[in-house]
Amino acid sequence: MRRLADWCAFALLFAACPLLPCVATASSQANPRLYPSSSLASFQTRSPSSRSFFSYLRDGLIRSIWSLPDKTIGHISDVGPVLSAANTPPSTLLARYGGDLVLRFNINTPEEAAALAEAINILFLDVWEFNLNWVDIRLSKDVVPSLLGLLPQSLQHAHTPLMHDLAQTIFESYPTMTFDDPTPSTQDDHRPFSALIQTPENTDQTNIFFSNYQPLSVIIPWMRLLRSLFPTHVRMINIGVSYEGRDIPALRVGVHPTNSDKPSESRRTIIIAGGSHAREWISTSTVNYVAYSFITAYGKSKEMTKLLEQFDWVFIPTMNPDGYVYTWENDRLWRKNRQQTPLRFCQGVDLDHAYGFEWDRDSHTANNPCSESFAGEGPFQGVEARRFANWARNETENNNVDIVAFMDLHSYSQQILYPYAYTCTTAPPALENLEELAIGLAKAIRLASGEEYGVTAACEGSIDESERATRGNNRPSRKNDKQFYPRMESGGGSALDWFYHELKVKYSYQIKLRDTGSYGFLLPAKNIVPTGKEAFAAIRYMGQFLMGNKGIEKGDEPEEQQGTSFGVPGQRVEGMRSQGILGEHLGRGPSKDDEDDDREEEASYELRRRRRR
Repeated sequence: MRRLADWCAFALLFAACPLLPCVATASSQANPRLYPSSSLASFQTRSPSSRSFFSYLRDGLIRSIWSLPDKTIGHISDVGPVLSAANTPPSTLLARYGGDLVLRFNINTPEEAAALAEAINILFLDVWEFNLNWVDIRLSKDVVPSLLGLLPQSLQHAHTPLMHDLAQTIFESYPTMTFDDPTPSTQDDHRPFSALIQTPENTDQTNIFFSNYQPLSVIIPWMRLLRSLFPTHVRMINIGVSYEGRDIPALRVGVHPTNSDKPSESRRTIIIAGGSHAREWISTSTVNYVAYSFITAYGKSKEMTKLLEQFDWVFIPTMNPDGYVYTWENDRLWRKNRQQTPLRFCQGVDLDHAYGFEWDRDSHTANNPCSESFAGEGPFQGVEARRFANWARNETENNNVDIVAFMDLHSYSQQILYPYAYTCTTAPPALENLEELAIGLAKAIRLASGEEYGVTAACEGSIDESERATRGNNRPSRKNDKQFYPRMESGGGSALDWFYHELKVKYSYQIKLRDTGSYGFLLPAKNIVPTGKEAFAAIRYMGQFLMGNKGIEKGDEPEEQQGTSFGVPGQRVEGMRSQGILGEHLGRGPSKDDEDDDREEEASYELRRRRRR
C-alpha cells in the first residue's frame, strides 16, 4: 500500500506540470491548422509535438495505476471537456474569431454610404457583402465603438447583428466527422460516417459526396473517378498552376461529332467557374453538383444529351486552390490567393479584381496589401487569374474553341449580375440580350425552388462618388433613376468584364448564390443540394437559350403535350412540368400564374426603363 501511495503522490506531482510555463501548447505553433486533413481527432487532442515529457510520464503513471486505456488519456485539450469536445470550437478558432461578429448596416442615403466606406477603409474591416440597401461587415466586438465613433448619428442604431457567435458558426461549417467515436448519434445533423449505407427517403442523401463540403484532397480524386466512369463524354484538364504549385483542375464535358465528311467547326464552349474567393465554399460545391448532374444525365434525357452534343461544358470547381486549402487548414474566412505581396505579413491578391480590363489603379485598396480586395500592384498580378486568362485566350486562338458563355459563381446575396462591373456610365453592347437571359435565369431558379434572385448590372451594387457626379452633370435626374452609393470595394479588373469585353463572350454573368445573410459564407451543408439544383436549373436554361429555344427544349413527352416558350398563349403547363421547367407546386392555379405574369411585366418595364436612360 505504501508503494501505491508513493506512486499516487508522484503522479499528482506531475499532474501539475502542464501549468508550468515550460510546457508547450498548440497555440505556440506558427500555423495551427483549423481542420487538418487527417481527421477531426486533432481537434480533440493536443498534437504529440505540443505535449511535454512530463505529460507523457504523468499519463503513463495514471494508466499503469488505474489500468486506463490509452484512448482516454491526453484529452485535457484546448477544446474543453471530453464529453462536449465534438460540439465545441477548438482553441485556434476561439483565439481567431471568438470575439468577432457580423453586423448588417442599413443604408438610406449616399452620405451614410460614404461615411461607412471611409470608416471601413480607416479600420481595415472585412466587408462580406453589400448592395444599395445594406452592408455586411465582420469585425471584432472591441472595434464596434471605434466604428460607431466614425459614423453619423443616423447609423448609430441602424445595424443588426447577423452572427453573435462567429467561431461556433465557422466550426459547424466543417464536415461532421467523428472517427474516434463509433457510436451513432441520435441527431440527423451530426451523423458520423458509416460503412452501412441505408437508403433514405430523400434520394439526394444517397450521394455522400454532396452531404458535406469537401476539401481539395477529396475533390480531385472525385473528378478523376468521374473521368474514369464516363470516358465517353468526360475529360479532366488542367487550367494552369497556382502560386504554390497546385494544379487548377477542371472537367470538360461534351460529346464531339465524329462525321469526318463535314469540316470541323469551332466548338462552342460554356465555362462554369467557382471558388475565386477561397471562403465561398458553396460556389465550389455548386460547380461540382452541376457538373455531376450534366455528366450523369447524358444518355438518360434527350434534352441533356443534346446540350452535351451541342456544347462543351468546362467546370472549374476552384480557381483558387491555394486559398481553398488554406481555408480548410488555417483560416476558414480567407478570401484571396496565397501569393506574396510587398508586405510580408499581408499575403494574397483578390483574384476577381486582378484581370486586365479596367484594372483599378486608383482604388483605395490599390496600395494596401492587407485589404481583402487588394488587386495587386498591376493588372494580372494574381497568378491564378493570369493563368486562367492565358488558358482561355489560347483555347480561342489555337484550339478551335468558341467560348459562347461564361458563368462565375460566388456567394452570397442571391443575385444575377451582368457586365459591366467597373462602371455604370457605359452600357455594354447588346445590353438587351444580357438582360433577357439574366431574367430567364432568375425565373428558372424561381420555378425550380421558389427562391428569389435579383437581376442587375454588376456595377449597381455601388458606384464611385465621382461617377455619380458625372452622371448628374451629363443629364438631369429623373424620377425613376436609381440612386448610386459610394463603393465599398473596387469593381474594376473583374473576370466578368474581362471575358465579356476582351474575349467577346456575348453572355457573361456572375451569380451570387445563397443565402441573403443569415449565414453568409458559412452556409450550412444542408444547402449544398438545394443550391446546386437552383444553379443546375439556371445553367440548363442558359444552354437551351443558346440553342435558340428561349429556355424550352422538347423532351421525351409527345409533342402535343409540350410547351413551346414562356408566355405563349395556350402553352401546356403539364408539358412544361414534365420537362422539369415548371415545378410540381407551380402552375396549378390562377394566383401563381398571375403572380408570375406580374413579375414578367415588372421585368419588362425595368428593361424598357433602362433602355431609355
